[in-house]
Amino acid sequence: MLYEMRIYECVPGRLPDLLKRFDTITLKLWDKHGIRQAGFWTNVIGEANQTLYYMVQWNSLAEREQKWNAFQSDPDWIAARAKTEENGPIVANIRNSIMAPTSFSAVK
Repeated sequence: MLYEMRIYECVPGRLPDLLKRFDTITLKLWDKHGIRQAGFWTNVIGEANQTLYYMVQWNSLAEREQKWNAFQSDPDWIAARAKTEENGPIVANIRNSIMAPTSFSAVK
């Protein structure tokens, strides 16, 4: 099992818009494409209060490539993303890492 950690740094003041987009649009489209989330987080204490952290679970890099590309090119996603960004971009920067659990990890 692989886990992808994605970190979205929002344009100042746009974190609520990003959270709403995930809650009402993105996760439904992920279900459509078989993308499995492993969790979402925001900072309660720390310097990055306009940042969303989330993890996606993959069986393999090949699965990630197939499903992520299908999601990214989905006309429903393209249209929804454009609509949510009519007032400007929501995300200023995206970082990601793909990780494998260690033999002693509670998450496998």
